[in-house]
Amino acid sequence: MSQQRLPPPTPAPCLVCPYPSSQKGGTLIDETVTDRAEHRRRICDPDGYRPAECLACHHRVLHLHDYSIRLLVADACDPQVTICRYKCASCNALWRILPAFIAPFLWRSWDTVEAVTLSAPPPPSQPRVPKRTVQRWQSRLRSSALVLAQLFAATGDALFARIMSALDHEATRQELVRAYADQAQWPPGVQLLALAALTHRLMPGIRLM
Repeated sequence: MSQQRLPPPTPAPCLVCPYPSSQKGGTLIDETVTDRAEHRRRICDPDGYRPAECLACHHRVLHLHDYSIRLLVADACDPQVTICRYKCASCNALWRILPAFIAPFLWRSWDTVEAVTLSAPPPPSQPRVPKRTVQRWQSRLRSSALVLAQLFAATGDALFARIMSALDHEATRQELVRAYADQAQWPPGVQLLALAALTHRLMPGIRLM
């Protein structure tokens, strides 16, 4: 550790608690839907978001159960986004499918969150986000990335091996986001989105922010 740098703080408990293994159903993130135009196209088709199988019992028949509205606060584009749920025909597990551009638990889109945390400064058209909310998000990004680093290292993927070699064990989550964006060549606007969706896929319940 550098003498000029203190270790980053431990993440908030809500960021590092995976879902219980007994949980049946939950939230899935479609990593291919990164913009609203693609979401509008997919949501019009009952098969647009249908999972290939139930993650609980691996049954391959899931029926469209219902639609709901997710509100996105301080979103300049679509403050109301329609999302769908599918029900497993075998075990009755319900799966809610979110497009990747929605930030779960934050009630914003990821481009809104990124604009006020990673951009310098946010664009003038960006709707105002309360100062305390921005501070909370920034605090989470400044917390330790150790749990995420261990999660990614366990995949054995060569990309993550390169990322981990460029970071020390006291890296922050923001440094991990930057390193992943550089290695995977993610452009500004989708950098938080990409890493958050990947984290959820590898270990549902573990959160970037």
